[in-house]
Formats: sequence, C-alpha cells, structure tokens
Amino acid sequence: MSNSTPPIGMKLRHARKVKGMRLRDLAAEVECSESFLSKLENDKVQPSLQLLHRIVAVLETSISNLFSDTDDNIVSRAGTRQLLHTSNFRPGEGVTLETLISPSQGHLMFGTIHIVRAGGGSSGPISHEGEEVGYVLEGELNLNVDGTEYHLYPGDSFFFQSRLPHGYHNPTDKETRVLWVNTPSTF
Repeated sequence: MSNSTPPIGMKLRHARKVKGMRLRDLAAEVECSESFLSKLENDKVQPSLQLLHRIVAVLETSISNLFSDTDDNIVSRAGTRQLLHTSNFRPGEGVTLETLISPSQGHLMFGTIHIVRAGGGSSGPISHEGEEVGYVLEGELNLNVDGTEYHLYPGDSFFFQSRLPHGYHNPTDKETRVLWVNTPSTF
C-alpha cells in the first residue's frame, strides 16, 4: 500500500455506470457540476469528504470500496498504511485519514487516525447510517453533534449515532490526532 491518496475516478465511473446513471443525473443528485464529476472520474480533481459521502450514498457504495485493495492483512504496520489527504480535496480542510483497517467490502467497521492540522476540520456536517466512536490521542478537538459542540482533550472519548449531523475542527495551533472508528464501514 502506498502513503498517498489513491486515484478513485475509475471506481466512481464504474459505480455510476453499474447504477445506469448519466453524469448530469449524478451531478443533480449530489448538487455539484457535471464538469466537476467528469474531472473527478478522470482523477483531475478531488472531492470534499462531504461531497464524497453524498456521491457514495447515491451510487449505493462506500468510501472504503473506492479506496480498497485486495489485501486483507491482519497486521497493518506503521509507515505502510494508506493516507487519505483531504487537504488535497479542498483547501482549508487540513485533515489526513490514516487507515488502520484496510478498507474493503465486507468489513463491519472502518478505523482511522484522523490527523487534523491546526485550524483544520471537516468541511461541514455529515450524516449517514451507523455509529462512531473516537478517542483523542493528542491535541484538542471541537466535535459538533446535532448542533451541540463538545471540546475534547487527550484521553477524552466520544460515541454517537452517525445519522446525527456531525462535524469537527481543531481550534488550536497544534496538530490533533484522533482514533476514529465507524460501523458499518461507510468510509
């Protein structure tokens, strides 16, 4: 596995075609331009996590399917795990997801370490099916769940139903690291 954001365009195009959708139909459903989706399918641009969640919901797939490989490793060594750089998707997000579990179809959960740069965070509220649990490893995190903001410190943990609108940001000038697990694997 590489430590860079893998191309996802071909898998998105395949999922769209399997669903029998035209680019213009998908664009209307996910509220973005047809041109952007075309560039995305050709790996010329990257979406925000919020848009990616909308796309996979419409295409009835998961983010993990887009980034999956065929490895079902029991052990994932430090320095070899896949990194998803959301700062490559949209300026200002500043979040890198280090995958702890090789994302593949059939896993019941998806574990990451969210590495949130100073001032970084999610691009807006996200909601989907499932549950989430997290543990702040270092730094501080403002977690907003269903309109209530919680300020978390190292050692604090959280749990919530993923259907509740949620987002987060790092309010400090230092990096924050959060162990984050979703089930089912919506990523």
